[in-house]
Formats: sequence, C-alpha cells, structure tokens
Amino acid sequence: MNPLDNIRVVLVGTLYTGNVGSSCRAMANMGIRHLRLAAPNLQNGWDEGERLAVHATDVLGSREEFATLEEAVADCVAVVGTTAREGLYRQHVKAPRDCAADILTLAATGPVALVFGREDKGLLNEEVAQCTHLVRIPVDEGYTSINLAQAVLITCYELFTASGRYQPPHEKAPPAPQAQKAQLMKNWSRMLQEIGFMKPEQADHFMQGFHRVFSRGVFTKDDAALMLGVARQAIWAKEHGQAGVSG
Repeated sequence: MNPLDNIRVVLVGTLYTGNVGSSCRAMANMGIRHLRLAAPNLQNGWDEGERLAVHATDVLGSREEFATLEEAVADCVAVVGTTAREGLYRQHVKAPRDCAADILTLAATGPVALVFGREDKGLLNEEVAQCTHLVRIPVDEGYTSINLAQAVLITCYELFTASGRYQPPHEKAPPAPQAQKAQLMKNWSRMLQEIGFMKPEQADHFMQGFHRVFSRGVFTKDDAALMLGVARQAIWAKEHGQAGVSG
C-alpha cells in the first residue's frame, strides 16, 4: 500500500479559495489527493480556486467539508499540526524532513491528518491541543510567514521524497572501460595534431590537460579555455582546408 494514499490535508478556517486551489495543485504534485476543509471561512467564490488548482480540479472537487477540526480528524490515527508560532505547548516541533519517515510509518496503519491553520493567524491553541505531532518549516527568522499553499507544498514534498517514490534519472549506458578511454585519448591526440592545435612534441603536455577534462568534465576556466581552443582551431582548419596553427 502507498502510505501517501492515507494522508489527509486539512485546512482550518481557510479564508480564500485561491489558497485552497493552489494547495490542491501542490498536493497533486506530491501524489496526495485527499483534501478536507474544517470550518472554512471563505471570503470569495470558487472561480479563483478552480483557476489556481489548474489540473488538480479533481482534488478540489472531491474535497470534504467539516464544521470543526475535531470532526475532520476523527478517523485519523495521527494529527500533524503545522505552526510558525512559538509557545509553551509548541516547543516539541520538528522540521517536516525530520519527522517525514515517522509520519509515513503511521500512515501505513491508517489515515494521518496534516493540519494547516488560517492564513492570518494559523492554528489556535485549542486546535494545537488536538494534534499528536507538530511541525515547523525552517525559515529565516527575519520573516517567518509562509503562504498557505507553499506550506502545503513543502510539507507534502518532504513526505513524497521520504516515500521513495521518486526515482532520479540515471545513465542508461554503463561506465566506459579503461581500454576505451585509452583509445579515445590516442585518437584525440592524433586529431589535435592533424588540425594543427598542437605539435607532436607538445602532445604529452596538452594531453595531460585533456585527461583532466575527460575525467571530471569542464570544471574550471582553464578547462573551458582548452576546449574552446580546440573548437576554434577545428573551425579554422575546416575553413582553410588545411592544418596548421591559426594566427
């Protein structure tokens, strides 16, 4: 079973449908599809929410609404509240990355709520008291306020990453064997001499530079200058139809 299927994003007292729609888009990006609104206090119509949901209108359309947070999380085995505020009962917060694995372990056993508070004042103390876990997104202390949909995206991203569902792209071809690399250097040396980039007596010196470039990539200004020099000389040789050192 995919534990992300058991994640329930719960927005409490949300004011603007645009934030709801943007949250839906963030959820869909991270493979989370279940949205619940607890005591919504929406100040505008759903046109904006549908527009900002983009291709996640199915998440928006299947949302559930509850009169209270207590009702919205009644079936959940864990309730993870998000808070930017400090206080006596908010001292055990963790960063989303630090508790993502634990949240997914709980989600493997039943529904887990990710609770996000109001745009203007977050979660109230009595709502924090209903949470079994608290998370705080690390931000610069000079400005701690995060847009609601951004908070949803960051938290869901950490869960998605921890779930291991994302597989980064990798090279299809196997690493080159040493014999093939040696043949490359031999042919490269011959080509550089034929286009007039270097003379035979300079080959050992120049090829040390190309060994470095081919082993680690174009990394420094000297590396780039070396490769640009080859390109310029190859162009010169082609245009003049002959080998020789360009002026």
